[in-house]
Amino acid sequence: MSQVPEANDVGTRFTSSELTRRLRIERALRGVAQLRQHALEIEAELAGPLQRTSPLCRESAYNLAHYLAVRQVDIRPLQRELSQLGLSSLGVIEAHVMASLNAVLQLLHALGQRPVPPEIHQDPPITFEVGQAMLDRNTEVLFGPRPEGRRVRVMVTMPSEAADDSAIIPTLLAQGMDVMRINCAHDGPDVWTRMLQQLRAAEDRLGKSCRVSFDLAGPKLRTGPVAPGPEVLKWRPSRNQLGQVTAPAVICLSSEPNYDDVTGTVVPVNSPFTTLAAAGDEVRFRDARGHERLLNVVEAGESTCVCVTEQTAYVTSNLGIELRRGSETIAHAKIGKLPPAPQVILLSAGDPLRVVRDDASGRQAVLDDEDQVVEPAVVGCSVPEVFRDVRPGERIFFDDGKIAGVIREVSPDSLLVEIVSAAGGTAKLRSEKGINLPDTDLHLPALTDKDLKDLEFVARHGDMVALSFVQRPEDIEQLNCELKRLKAERLGTILKIETQRAFRNLPQLLLTAMQQPPVAIMVARGDLGVEVGFERLSEVQEEILWVCEAAHLPVIWATQVLESLAKGGLPSRAEVTDAAMGSRAECVMLNKGPYIHRAVQFLCDVLGRMQAHHEKRTATLRQLSIADLQRP
Repeated sequence: MSQVPEANDVGTRFTSSELTRRLRIERALRGVAQLRQHALEIEAELAGPLQRTSPLCRESAYNLAHYLAVRQVDIRPLQRELSQLGLSSLGVIEAHVMASLNAVLQLLHALGQRPVPPEIHQDPPITFEVGQAMLDRNTEVLFGPRPEGRRVRVMVTMPSEAADDSAIIPTLLAQGMDVMRINCAHDGPDVWTRMLQQLRAAEDRLGKSCRVSFDLAGPKLRTGPVAPGPEVLKWRPSRNQLGQVTAPAVICLSSEPNYDDVTGTVVPVNSPFTTLAAAGDEVRFRDARGHERLLNVVEAGESTCVCVTEQTAYVTSNLGIELRRGSETIAHAKIGKLPPAPQVILLSAGDPLRVVRDDASGRQAVLDDEDQVVEPAVVGCSVPEVFRDVRPGERIFFDDGKIAGVIREVSPDSLLVEIVSAAGGTAKLRSEKGINLPDTDLHLPALTDKDLKDLEFVARHGDMVALSFVQRPEDIEQLNCELKRLKAERLGTILKIETQRAFRNLPQLLLTAMQQPPVAIMVARGDLGVEVGFERLSEVQEEILWVCEAAHLPVIWATQVLESLAKGGLPSRAEVTDAAMGSRAECVMLNKGPYIHRAVQFLCDVLGRMQAHHEKRTATLRQLSIADLQRP
């Protein structure tokens, strides 16, 4: 590399600003050339995995390798040099890395009055136009044609009612649903079949098409059952702030085995009692606290009688009641079997918690007379492999991170956990709540026996399948083998990135998945936020977007998008901002809720408006941790 002339060389006169500019050109030229060379070296190192990708993805795989090479170093000083020269700062190179590097090098050679080397004068396979076109093509192959007025597709999770309610799916399709998502963790083939029939009928009627995605349940780490509480039922009237009754409690005494269609609090009793009751009668009893209570019968039928009361009461199974007419008792009965009250385990910072295999019911801690813990609280875990893989000192989270702990002791059948934080100071842990182990190397197969059975249905009826709990390339290879066995290689694959290990292994996962396209990535931000820490979630989801764009693979923006709108009818301000951020992806997923049709319409409007603002964005490129392919 030639030297920049000194300011006092004979025959050369440079001003201070001109000398500074020439030095800047030299530094920038050297820096970009080194980046390009490093990209070619990483390409050579990854020759095997790159060659194993499908020909449809081969050039995209090379572009991914080049991007990872750039992100293995901190190029922010170089970016500042380029910006001060009025050149591209390499902030939007994801889709066309080599074309961007070559273009900047050509300009730097021209500024430095140097001849342009032949290797950077030729267009690489992925030009500026080709990179975006390949991402658009892959998106269309998987999610269908681009909808009118927006680039980003909308995926909607089906509620169970969509199988039999003929209005749900047509309404969603008319509002803008592009992909119907069926969660295999719920319902079964009979219900899924009816959902598909509703969709096909709606497509024919509306003249629109919609792809179908199935989410395999995967191995779910959940808390086990909690020992049920007493069989007790409470009712109370409505009161104002002065304690005055504004509406009585409505109690329906019923002898019908199925009494879900009646109003008020339903209490089972035997048949002769309800048959004899008439309006104006009274029902008297002592409740579980020994308090005398009175119900006034206002309506009576053959199997039910409706009563009102202004008194709060606690009643239990087999509690005796009597029916009175004036001063005469005309019938006695006992309250039937009541459902046990749901129980919770109360946990605060400093509390011990024993996690055991799922054959034991959870319970509260046992305390002595001075409220000291004699026996710690107990809760089960649904996945026995956890007890094999965890180590003392590793973190454990429950219920979407509401309860955090550290594992102190490990045995083959239990873990002793110290709770270090709980939402609100004291949190309630219930059964069937998620467990996250971000520090643990869990050796779990991504496909369970249930998944393998469900996959047979999915292979016949789906357009794409989402792989839950994917962590290693072997998980994807297992899915691909099953799809080949079922002759369903046409099925698109969605990798759900929901663990810290999946995020760290993202480049390897992408290269493996690109062996059998089409492929998309779902940013499952619920579990992922717990795993990586919510303070890092924004950073992590941004990195996933970058890496996937470099691979020209579409991204699904998922978890709690417009959740308040879908469930309550009104979005929060933060949710609107989050939905707008979804325009950076190729698809946004909505979950179910009674107002989901409004959420679809609202989201489509937001995505259409944001499209004009998010065609481009600029980033400063510090070193990217997941770009280090040498880490296990």
